[in-house]
Amino acid sequence: MTTTRETEQRRSGLTAALSPASPLIDECVHCGFCLPACPTYVELGRETDSPRGRIYLVRALSEGRIGPTRPVLDHLDRCLDCRACETACPSGVRYAAIIERTRAALEPERQRSWWSRACRNLAFRHLLPSQRAMALAVLPLRAYTASGLAALVSHAWAQRLLPRRLRRLEALAPRVRGRAFSSISAPIVEPPGERRGTVALFTGCVMDHVMAPVHRATVAVLSRHGFRVLVVSGQTCCGALHAHNGELTLARELARCNVSAFEESGADRIIVNAAGCGAQLVEYGELLDGEPRAARFSERVVDLTAFLTEVGLRRPERPVRRRAVYDAPCHLHHAQRVTAAPLELLSKVPGLELVELPDAATCCGSAGIYNLLQPAMAERLLARKLDQIEACGADLVVSANPGCQLQLEAGLRQRGLAVSVAHVAEVLAAAYDS
Repeated sequence: MTTTRETEQRRSGLTAALSPASPLIDECVHCGFCLPACPTYVELGRETDSPRGRIYLVRALSEGRIGPTRPVLDHLDRCLDCRACETACPSGVRYAAIIERTRAALEPERQRSWWSRACRNLAFRHLLPSQRAMALAVLPLRAYTASGLAALVSHAWAQRLLPRRLRRLEALAPRVRGRAFSSISAPIVEPPGERRGTVALFTGCVMDHVMAPVHRATVAVLSRHGFRVLVVSGQTCCGALHAHNGELTLARELARCNVSAFEESGADRIIVNAAGCGAQLVEYGELLDGEPRAARFSERVVDLTAFLTEVGLRRPERPVRRRAVYDAPCHLHHAQRVTAAPLELLSKVPGLELVELPDAATCCGSAGIYNLLQPAMAERLLARKLDQIEACGADLVVSANPGCQLQLEAGLRQRGLAVSVAHVAEVLAAAYDS
Protein backbone atom coordinates (compact mmCIF):
# COMPACT_ATOMS: atom_id res chain seq x y z
CA MET A 1 0.00 0.00 0.00
CA THR A 2 1.39 3.40 -1.02
CA THR A 3 1.89 5.80 1.90
CA THR A 4 1.28 9.55 1.79
CA ARG A 5 5.01 10.15 2.01
CA GLU A 6 5.71 7.82 -0.92
CA THR A 7 3.04 9.57 -2.97
CA GLU A 8 4.59 12.96 -2.20
CA GLN A 9 8.04 11.66 -3.17
CA ARG A 10 6.73 10.32 -6.47
CA ARG A 11 5.04 13.63 -7.27
CA SER A 12 8.21 15.51 -6.36
CA GLY A 13 10.19 13.27 -8.71
CA LEU A 14 7.65 13.78 -11.48
CA THR A 15 7.78 17.55 -10.97
CA ALA A 16 11.56 17.44 -11.43
CA ALA A 17 11.25 15.25 -14.53
CA LEU A 18 8.75 17.67 -16.07
CA SER A 19 10.84 20.76 -15.36
CA PRO A 20 12.29 20.92 -18.94
CA ALA A 21 8.73 21.35 -20.25
CA SER A 22 7.86 24.22 -17.91
CA PRO A 23 9.26 27.09 -20.05
CA LEU A 24 7.37 25.71 -23.05
CA ILE A 25 4.14 25.51 -21.06
CA ASP A 26 4.46 29.18 -20.11
CA GLU A 27 4.31 30.15 -23.79
CA CYS A 28 0.65 29.09 -23.97
CA VAL A 29 -1.83 31.94 -23.33
CA HIS A 30 -4.84 29.58 -23.49
CA CYS A 31 -6.49 31.55 -26.30
CA GLY A 32 -8.29 28.52 -27.74
CA PHE A 33 -7.25 28.91 -31.39
CA CYS A 34 -5.97 25.34 -31.21
CA LEU A 35 -9.37 23.84 -30.37
CA PRO A 36 -10.96 23.65 -33.85
CA ALA A 37 -7.64 22.49 -35.32
CA CYS A 38 -7.31 19.51 -32.96
CA PRO A 39 -8.80 16.28 -34.39
CA THR A 40 -9.50 14.73 -30.98
CA TYR A 41 -11.24 17.86 -29.70
CA VAL A 42 -13.34 18.07 -32.86
CA GLU A 43 -14.37 14.44 -32.42
CA LEU A 44 -14.94 14.43 -28.65
CA GLY A 45 -15.67 18.06 -27.77
CA ARG A 46 -13.84 17.79 -24.44
CA GLU A 47 -11.43 20.46 -23.19
CA THR A 48 -9.19 17.77 -21.70
CA ASP A 49 -8.80 16.25 -25.18
CA SER A 50 -7.56 19.51 -26.70
CA PRO A 51 -4.02 20.94 -26.81
CA ARG A 52 -4.97 23.70 -24.38
CA GLY A 53 -6.57 21.23 -22.00
CA ARG A 54 -3.60 18.87 -22.15
CA ILE A 55 -1.26 21.76 -21.38
CA TYR A 56 -3.41 22.50 -18.31
CA LEU A 57 -2.96 18.86 -17.26
CA VAL A 58 0.81 18.95 -17.81
CA ARG A 59 1.07 22.16 -15.76
CA ALA A 60 -0.93 20.57 -12.94
CA LEU A 61 1.31 17.50 -13.05
CA SER A 62 4.47 19.62 -13.01
CA GLU A 63 3.20 21.57 -10.01
CA GLY A 64 2.23 18.42 -8.12
CA ARG A 65 -1.47 19.37 -7.96
CA ILE A 66 -2.54 16.13 -9.63
CA GLY A 67 -0.96 12.72 -10.13
CA PRO A 68 -0.60 10.54 -13.23
CA THR A 69 -3.95 8.80 -12.79
CA ARG A 70 -5.48 6.64 -15.49
CA PRO A 71 -7.89 9.37 -16.73
CA VAL A 72 -5.04 11.90 -16.94
CA LEU A 73 -2.87 9.48 -18.90
CA ASP A 74 -5.78 8.63 -21.21
CA HIS A 75 -6.26 12.28 -22.16
CA LEU A 76 -2.54 12.70 -22.87
CA ASP A 77 -2.32 9.40 -24.76
CA ARG A 78 -5.20 10.36 -27.06
CA CYS A 79 -3.07 13.15 -28.51
CA LEU A 80 -2.01 12.29 -32.07
CA ASP A 81 1.03 14.58 -31.92
CA CYS A 82 -0.12 15.71 -35.37
CA ARG A 83 0.94 19.32 -34.63
CA ALA A 84 -2.08 20.91 -36.29
CA CYS A 85 -2.33 23.03 -33.13
CA GLU A 86 1.12 24.47 -33.85
CA THR A 87 -0.08 25.73 -37.24
CA ALA A 88 -3.11 27.34 -35.60
CA CYS A 89 -1.29 28.80 -32.58
CA PRO A 90 -0.64 32.58 -32.80
CA SER A 91 1.85 32.37 -29.90
CA GLY A 92 4.13 29.80 -31.51
CA VAL A 93 3.73 27.25 -28.73
CA ARG A 94 5.92 24.19 -29.40
CA TYR A 95 3.26 21.71 -28.38
CA ALA A 96 5.04 18.63 -29.77
CA ALA A 97 8.02 19.28 -27.51
CA ILE A 98 5.67 19.60 -24.53
CA ILE A 99 3.78 16.36 -25.14
CA GLU A 100 6.92 14.36 -26.02
CA ARG A 101 8.85 15.52 -22.95
CA THR A 102 5.78 14.83 -20.81
CA ARG A 103 5.42 11.30 -22.12
CA ALA A 104 9.11 10.66 -21.45
CA ALA A 105 8.73 11.93 -17.87
CA LEU A 106 5.58 9.85 -17.31
CA GLU A 107 6.91 6.58 -18.71
CA PRO A 108 8.45 5.40 -15.38
CA GLU A 109 5.09 6.10 -13.70
CA ARG A 110 3.05 3.88 -15.98
CA GLN A 111 1.70 0.57 -14.73
CA ARG A 112 2.30 -1.56 -17.79
CA SER A 113 1.86 -5.32 -17.94
CA TRP A 114 4.94 -7.47 -18.48
CA TRP A 115 3.66 -8.25 -21.97
CA SER A 116 3.29 -4.58 -22.86
CA ARG A 117 6.77 -3.77 -21.57
CA ALA A 118 8.24 -6.73 -23.45
CA CYS A 119 6.61 -5.61 -26.72
CA ARG A 120 7.83 -2.03 -26.27
CA ASN A 121 11.33 -3.23 -25.48
CA LEU A 122 11.37 -5.51 -28.52
CA ALA A 123 10.05 -2.86 -30.90
CA PHE A 124 11.95 0.20 -29.70
CA ARG A 125 15.27 -1.32 -28.66
CA HIS A 126 15.73 -4.27 -31.00
CA LEU A 127 13.42 -4.13 -34.04
CA LEU A 128 13.31 -0.54 -35.32
CA PRO A 129 17.07 0.20 -34.92
CA SER A 130 18.16 -3.06 -36.61
CA GLN A 131 17.92 -3.68 -40.35
CA ARG A 132 18.55 -7.39 -39.81
CA ALA A 133 15.77 -7.71 -37.22
CA MET A 134 13.41 -5.70 -39.41
CA ALA A 135 14.13 -7.97 -42.38
CA LEU A 136 13.21 -11.03 -40.30
CA ALA A 137 10.06 -9.39 -38.97
CA VAL A 138 8.87 -8.56 -42.49
CA LEU A 139 9.36 -12.10 -43.82
CA PRO A 140 5.89 -13.33 -42.75
CA LEU A 141 4.26 -10.27 -44.36
CA ARG A 142 6.19 -10.86 -47.58
CA ALA A 143 5.10 -14.53 -47.60
CA TYR A 144 1.50 -13.54 -46.77
CA THR A 145 1.41 -11.23 -49.79
CA ALA A 146 3.25 -13.53 -52.22
CA SER A 147 1.10 -16.57 -51.36
CA GLY A 148 -2.08 -14.86 -52.48
CA LEU A 149 -3.59 -15.30 -49.02
CA ALA A 150 -3.72 -11.53 -48.48
CA ALA A 151 -5.78 -11.09 -51.65
CA LEU A 152 -8.08 -13.93 -50.61
CA VAL A 153 -8.68 -12.57 -47.11
CA SER A 154 -9.42 -9.12 -48.56
CA HIS A 155 -12.66 -10.40 -50.15
CA ALA A 156 -15.82 -9.24 -48.40
CA TRP A 157 -17.01 -12.79 -47.63
CA ALA A 158 -13.67 -13.62 -45.96
CA GLN A 159 -13.70 -10.40 -43.96
CA ARG A 160 -17.09 -11.28 -42.49
CA LEU A 161 -15.61 -14.46 -41.04
CA LEU A 162 -12.92 -12.65 -39.08
CA PRO A 163 -13.45 -11.14 -35.62
CA ARG A 164 -13.58 -7.33 -35.73
CA ARG A 165 -10.20 -6.83 -34.01
CA LEU A 166 -8.45 -9.35 -36.27
CA ARG A 167 -10.17 -7.87 -39.33
CA ARG A 168 -8.77 -4.46 -38.47
CA LEU A 169 -5.23 -5.74 -37.84
CA GLU A 170 -5.30 -7.68 -41.10
CA ALA A 171 -6.33 -4.55 -42.99
CA LEU A 172 -3.41 -2.61 -41.48
CA ALA A 173 -0.89 -5.31 -42.43
CA PRO A 174 1.13 -3.91 -45.35
CA ARG A 175 1.28 -5.83 -48.62
CA VAL A 176 5.03 -6.34 -48.96
CA ARG A 177 6.36 -7.16 -52.42
CA GLY A 178 9.97 -7.56 -53.43
CA ARG A 179 13.16 -7.15 -51.45
CA ALA A 180 14.22 -4.32 -49.18
CA PHE A 181 15.43 -1.26 -51.06
CA SER A 182 18.83 -1.15 -49.32
CA SER A 183 19.51 -4.78 -50.27
CA ILE A 184 19.12 -4.19 -54.00
CA SER A 185 20.24 -0.60 -54.48
CA ALA A 186 23.81 0.28 -55.33
CA PRO A 187 25.45 2.53 -52.71
CA ILE A 188 25.83 5.18 -55.41
CA VAL A 189 23.36 5.79 -58.25
CA GLU A 190 24.76 8.01 -60.99
CA PRO A 191 22.49 10.18 -63.16
CA PRO A 192 22.37 9.28 -66.86
CA GLY A 193 23.52 12.71 -68.04
CA GLU A 194 25.18 15.76 -66.57
CA ARG A 195 25.51 15.75 -62.79
CA ARG A 196 23.95 18.73 -61.00
CA GLY A 197 24.89 17.68 -57.48
CA THR A 198 25.10 14.87 -54.95
CA VAL A 199 22.35 13.99 -52.47
CA ALA A 200 21.95 11.25 -49.88
CA LEU A 201 18.69 9.33 -49.42
CA PHE A 202 17.41 8.62 -45.94
CA THR A 203 15.98 5.10 -46.21
CA GLY A 204 14.64 4.67 -42.66
CA CYS A 205 13.60 1.44 -40.96
CA VAL A 206 10.10 0.20 -41.80
CA MET A 207 9.99 2.08 -45.09
CA ASP A 208 13.16 0.44 -46.39
CA HIS A 209 11.44 -2.96 -46.25
CA VAL A 210 7.74 -2.16 -46.64
CA MET A 211 7.80 0.78 -49.07
CA ALA A 212 10.78 -0.09 -51.27
CA PRO A 213 8.92 0.99 -54.47
CA VAL A 214 8.71 4.54 -53.08
CA HIS A 215 12.48 4.64 -52.58
CA ARG A 216 13.04 3.30 -56.10
CA ALA A 217 10.74 5.96 -57.53
CA THR A 218 12.52 8.63 -55.49
CA VAL A 219 15.94 7.62 -56.82
CA ALA A 220 14.59 7.49 -60.39
CA VAL A 221 13.17 11.01 -60.13
CA LEU A 222 16.32 12.44 -58.52
CA SER A 223 18.47 10.75 -61.14
CA ARG A 224 16.24 12.14 -63.89
CA HIS A 225 16.95 15.59 -62.50
CA GLY A 226 20.71 15.06 -62.70
CA PHE A 227 21.48 14.20 -59.10
CA ARG A 228 23.89 11.54 -57.94
CA VAL A 229 22.17 9.61 -55.12
CA LEU A 230 24.06 8.07 -52.20
CA VAL A 231 22.53 5.26 -50.11
CA VAL A 232 24.58 5.78 -46.96
CA SER A 233 25.47 2.69 -44.93
CA GLY A 234 25.18 2.80 -41.16
CA GLN A 235 22.01 4.87 -41.11
CA THR A 236 19.19 3.68 -38.87
CA CYS A 237 15.67 4.51 -37.67
CA CYS A 238 15.05 8.26 -37.36
CA GLY A 239 13.71 7.87 -33.81
CA ALA A 240 10.35 9.55 -34.42
CA LEU A 241 8.32 6.64 -33.03
CA HIS A 242 10.55 6.61 -29.97
CA ALA A 243 10.15 10.34 -29.37
CA HIS A 244 6.37 10.22 -29.80
CA ASN A 245 6.06 7.36 -27.31
CA GLY A 246 8.15 8.54 -24.38
CA GLU A 247 11.50 6.99 -25.35
CA LEU A 248 13.53 10.19 -25.76
CA THR A 249 16.79 8.63 -24.57
CA LEU A 250 16.63 6.03 -27.33
CA ALA A 251 15.59 8.70 -29.85
CA ARG A 252 18.74 10.64 -29.00
CA GLU A 253 20.93 7.55 -29.43
CA LEU A 254 19.49 6.95 -32.90
CA ALA A 255 19.92 10.61 -33.80
CA ARG A 256 23.63 10.50 -32.94
CA CYS A 257 24.01 7.34 -35.02
CA ASN A 258 22.43 8.99 -38.06
CA VAL A 259 24.44 12.18 -37.66
CA SER A 260 27.65 10.13 -37.67
CA ALA A 261 26.55 8.02 -40.67
CA PHE A 262 25.77 11.02 -42.90
CA GLU A 263 28.50 13.35 -41.66
CA GLU A 264 31.20 12.18 -44.05
CA SER A 265 28.93 11.33 -47.00
CA GLY A 266 29.87 14.43 -48.97
CA ALA A 267 26.24 14.93 -50.00
CA ASP A 268 24.96 18.44 -50.53
CA ARG A 269 21.53 17.58 -49.12
CA ILE A 270 19.84 14.70 -47.31
CA ILE A 271 16.59 13.79 -49.06
CA VAL A 272 13.64 12.41 -47.10
CA ASN A 273 10.45 11.04 -48.68
CA ALA A 274 8.68 10.17 -45.41
CA ALA A 275 7.05 13.14 -43.69
CA GLY A 276 7.27 11.66 -40.20
CA CYS A 277 10.98 10.90 -40.57
CA GLY A 278 11.64 14.32 -42.05
CA ALA A 279 9.97 16.12 -39.16
CA GLN A 280 12.21 14.23 -36.74
CA LEU A 281 15.43 14.70 -38.73
CA VAL A 282 15.05 18.47 -39.13
CA GLU A 283 14.77 18.77 -35.33
CA TYR A 284 17.88 16.76 -34.42
CA GLY A 285 19.56 19.99 -33.40
CA GLU A 286 16.90 20.66 -30.77
CA LEU A 287 16.64 16.99 -29.75
CA LEU A 288 20.39 16.90 -29.06
CA ASP A 289 20.36 20.21 -27.18
CA GLY A 290 21.99 22.28 -29.87
CA GLU A 291 24.97 20.03 -30.61
CA PRO A 292 26.72 21.69 -33.59
CA ARG A 293 27.03 18.41 -35.52
CA ALA A 294 23.32 17.72 -35.13
CA ALA A 295 22.40 21.25 -36.16
CA ARG A 296 24.53 20.97 -39.31
CA PHE A 297 22.89 17.64 -40.11
CA SER A 298 19.39 19.10 -39.76
CA GLU A 299 20.25 22.04 -42.00
CA ARG A 300 20.98 19.60 -44.84
CA VAL A 301 17.70 17.66 -44.49
CA VAL A 302 14.95 18.46 -47.00
CA ASP A 303 11.74 16.75 -48.07
CA LEU A 304 11.76 15.40 -51.60
CA THR A 305 8.88 17.61 -52.75
CA ALA A 306 10.49 20.78 -51.36
CA PHE A 307 13.80 19.85 -52.98
CA LEU A 308 12.30 19.25 -56.42
CA THR A 309 10.44 22.56 -56.21
CA GLU A 310 13.65 24.27 -55.14
CA VAL A 311 15.78 22.92 -58.02
CA GLY A 312 12.98 23.17 -60.57
CA LEU A 313 10.90 20.22 -61.73
CA ARG A 314 11.67 18.97 -65.21
CA ARG A 315 8.26 18.79 -66.80
CA PRO A 316 7.00 15.21 -67.09
CA GLU A 317 5.99 13.94 -70.53
CA ARG A 318 3.94 10.79 -69.97
CA PRO A 319 0.25 11.36 -69.10
CA VAL A 320 -1.10 9.92 -65.85
CA ARG A 321 -4.82 9.82 -66.54
CA ARG A 322 -6.28 9.66 -63.04
CA ARG A 323 -8.66 11.72 -60.91
CA ALA A 324 -6.58 12.38 -57.82
CA VAL A 325 -6.69 14.05 -54.42
CA TYR A 326 -3.67 14.99 -52.35
CA ASP A 327 -3.89 14.15 -48.65
CA ALA A 328 -1.37 16.31 -46.78
CA PRO A 329 0.59 14.36 -44.14
CA CYS A 330 0.52 16.14 -40.77
CA HIS A 331 4.28 16.07 -40.28
CA LEU A 332 4.90 17.56 -43.70
CA HIS A 333 2.18 20.21 -43.55
CA HIS A 334 2.26 21.20 -39.86
CA ALA A 335 5.72 20.19 -38.65
CA GLN A 336 7.89 20.95 -41.69
CA ARG A 337 5.49 23.56 -43.11
CA VAL A 338 5.86 22.13 -46.62
CA THR A 339 2.39 22.87 -47.96
CA ALA A 340 2.47 24.11 -51.56
CA ALA A 341 5.32 22.02 -53.02
CA PRO A 342 3.49 18.66 -53.40
CA LEU A 343 0.50 20.31 -55.07
CA GLU A 344 2.74 22.36 -57.34
CA LEU A 345 4.57 19.22 -58.50
CA LEU A 346 1.38 17.23 -59.05
CA SER A 347 -0.18 20.10 -61.02
CA LYS A 348 2.57 19.67 -63.64
CA VAL A 349 1.79 16.00 -64.32
CA PRO A 350 -0.01 15.76 -67.68
CA GLY A 351 -3.37 14.04 -67.63
CA LEU A 352 -3.68 14.17 -63.82
CA GLU A 353 -6.97 15.71 -62.75
CA LEU A 354 -6.24 17.11 -59.29
CA VAL A 355 -9.32 17.60 -57.13
CA GLU A 356 -9.23 19.51 -53.84
CA LEU A 357 -9.75 17.30 -50.78
CA PRO A 358 -11.63 19.02 -47.93
CA ASP A 359 -9.65 19.10 -44.68
CA ALA A 360 -6.67 17.59 -46.50
CA ALA A 361 -4.33 18.63 -43.67
CA THR A 362 -6.41 16.91 -40.96
CA CYS A 363 -4.92 13.69 -39.58
CA CYS A 364 -6.04 10.38 -41.09
CA GLY A 365 -5.50 8.60 -37.77
CA SER A 366 -2.24 6.86 -38.59
CA ALA A 367 0.14 9.05 -36.54
CA GLY A 368 3.00 6.57 -36.28
CA ILE A 369 1.64 3.66 -34.24
CA TYR A 370 -1.36 5.61 -32.93
CA ASN A 371 -3.70 3.46 -35.03
CA LEU A 372 -2.46 0.43 -33.06
CA LEU A 373 -2.48 2.05 -29.62
CA GLN A 374 -5.70 4.09 -29.99
CA PRO A 375 -7.74 2.12 -32.53
CA ALA A 376 -11.15 3.60 -31.70
CA MET A 377 -10.11 7.22 -32.31
CA ALA A 378 -7.96 6.24 -35.29
CA GLU A 379 -10.97 4.56 -36.93
CA ARG A 380 -13.15 7.62 -36.38
CA LEU A 381 -10.60 9.90 -38.01
CA LEU A 382 -10.04 7.46 -40.87
CA ALA A 383 -13.80 7.17 -41.50
CA ARG A 384 -14.07 10.95 -41.78
CA LYS A 385 -11.16 11.02 -44.25
CA LEU A 386 -12.61 8.18 -46.35
CA ASP A 387 -15.99 9.92 -46.53
CA GLN A 388 -14.30 12.99 -47.99
CA ILE A 389 -12.25 10.96 -50.48
CA GLU A 390 -15.35 9.09 -51.62
CA ALA A 391 -17.30 12.35 -52.03
CA CYS A 392 -14.57 13.70 -54.33
CA GLY A 393 -14.98 10.77 -56.73
CA ALA A 394 -11.23 10.25 -56.88
CA ASP A 395 -9.65 7.01 -58.04
CA LEU A 396 -6.21 7.92 -56.68
CA VAL A 397 -5.08 9.32 -53.33
CA VAL A 398 -1.59 10.84 -53.30
CA SER A 399 0.37 11.14 -50.06
CA ALA A 400 3.95 11.89 -48.99
CA ASN A 401 4.21 9.67 -45.92
CA PRO A 402 4.29 5.85 -45.68
CA GLY A 403 2.22 5.61 -42.50
CA CYS A 404 -0.57 7.63 -44.09
CA GLN A 405 -0.40 5.48 -47.21
CA LEU A 406 -0.79 2.26 -45.22
CA GLN A 407 -3.64 3.71 -43.14
CA LEU A 408 -5.53 4.94 -46.20
CA GLU A 409 -4.94 1.69 -48.10
CA ALA A 410 -6.34 -0.28 -45.15
CA GLY A 411 -9.45 1.87 -44.95
CA LEU A 412 -10.12 1.87 -48.68
CA ARG A 413 -9.65 -1.90 -48.78
CA GLN A 414 -12.12 -2.42 -45.93
CA ARG A 415 -14.71 -0.21 -47.62
CA GLY A 416 -14.26 -2.00 -50.92
CA LEU A 417 -13.51 1.24 -52.78
CA ALA A 418 -11.65 1.01 -56.09
CA VAL A 419 -9.25 3.77 -55.11
CA SER A 420 -5.48 3.33 -55.11
CA VAL A 421 -2.90 5.14 -53.00
CA ALA A 422 0.49 6.37 -54.22
CA HIS A 423 3.38 8.50 -53.06
CA VAL A 424 4.15 11.77 -54.85
CA ALA A 425 7.44 10.20 -55.99
CA GLU A 426 5.61 7.27 -57.58
CA VAL A 427 3.28 9.58 -59.50
CA LEU A 428 6.21 11.65 -60.77
CA ALA A 429 8.23 8.55 -61.72
CA ALA A 430 5.25 7.23 -63.70
CA ALA A 431 4.97 10.55 -65.51
CA TYR A 432 8.45 10.40 -67.02
CA ASP A 433 8.90 8.54 -70.28
CA SER A 434 11.76 6.36 -68.99
